[in-house]
Amino acid sequence: MKKVSVVTINFNQAAVTEELFASIEKTNTYASLEIIVVDNASKINPVPGWLVKYPNIKSIRSEANLGFAGGNNLGIKHATGDYIFLVNNDTEFTPNLLNELVTVLDTHDDVGIISPMIKYYSDKSLIQYAGYTQMDYYTCRNSCIGLKQKDQGQFNHITGPTAYCHGAAMMIKKDAIDKAGLMAENFFLYYEEVDWCEMIKRAGYEAWVNTDALIYHKESISVGKKSKLKEYFMNRNRILFTRRNAPGYKKTVFFIYFLLLVVPRNLIAYINNKNYDFIPMLFKAIWWNFTHSKNSTNLGYPINTIA
Repeated sequence: MKKVSVVTINFNQAAVTEELFASIEKTNTYASLEIIVVDNASKINPVPGWLVKYPNIKSIRSEANLGFAGGNNLGIKHATGDYIFLVNNDTEFTPNLLNELVTVLDTHDDVGIISPMIKYYSDKSLIQYAGYTQMDYYTCRNSCIGLKQKDQGQFNHITGPTAYCHGAAMMIKKDAIDKAGLMAENFFLYYEEVDWCEMIKRAGYEAWVNTDALIYHKESISVGKKSKLKEYFMNRNRILFTRRNAPGYKKTVFFIYFLLLVVPRNLIAYINNKNYDFIPMLFKAIWWNFTHSKNSTNLGYPINTIA
C-alpha cells in the first residue's frame, strides 16, 4: 500500500483547519496516511497547541508567509509519502476520497497528478470543479468544467485526462515532483497550480480528474472574494503564467490583448464599483512583469500592505 501525505496550509484560520482535521478523522478509511499542516506565519501561532492536541499530525511553523506555493513546498519537503495530497484547509473530506484517487495513481503509470470532483460546502448539490479546459494562450483564459452547475449526475464516473487539476485538492506522485520540481514560489498566490500542471506534463505525465472522488470546499475563506491582494496577484500572475508557458507568438498577442482590452475594462469596473484602491494594484501587477524575470522571487509589493 502506497503511503499518502496530506499537506495543508493554515493562515490565521486555526478553527477552520481543525475542522479539516475532524473531517479526515471522521471519514478516512485509508490506512497508510500522514497529515502535515504548515502554519504560514499566522498572527497567533497555533503550532504549540496543535503539537499537544494533535500529536499524530506533523505541525510545522514558518515565521514568514510563504504563500500557497511556498507553504505547500515546505510541507512537501517534510512529507514521506509516495503520493502527496495537497488540500486547502477550508475543505471537508468524504468517505473513500483517498482510496479513489490512490487507485487511479496505482493503476496508471502515466498519471502524475489528479483531482477529485469539488463541490461547494455551502451548497453540497452545487459543483465547483469537474475538470478544466485547456488554456487559450491568446487571452490566458480557460473554463472550469461544471462550475456552479447543479449535480444531476452529468459528471458521474468520469476518470480521465483534464487540462489542469484544482489547487484546492490535488494528489501528486512523489516521482512526478522529483522530475518536474516543486511549485514555482514566485506566484505566491493564484495560478501556481496551473503552472505546476504544465511543469508536470512537460515532465512526461498526465493530469487527470476522478469524479468518483469528492471533496467539499469552503470557497475564499482566507483571502475573501474581493481584496487588493487578490486583484494584485490575479493580474500579476495571469501575465506571469503566460510568460512562463505560452509560445512566443501567442505571448505577443496576449500582451496586446491585456494592455488594450483587459486594462481598460478592469479600470472601468473598478471605478463603477468604487474599488479605487484596486487601480494602483493593477498597474503594480503589470509593472512587476516588465521589471522582473519570469523566475524572479521578488513579489514586488509588501504583502502586509496589500491585504
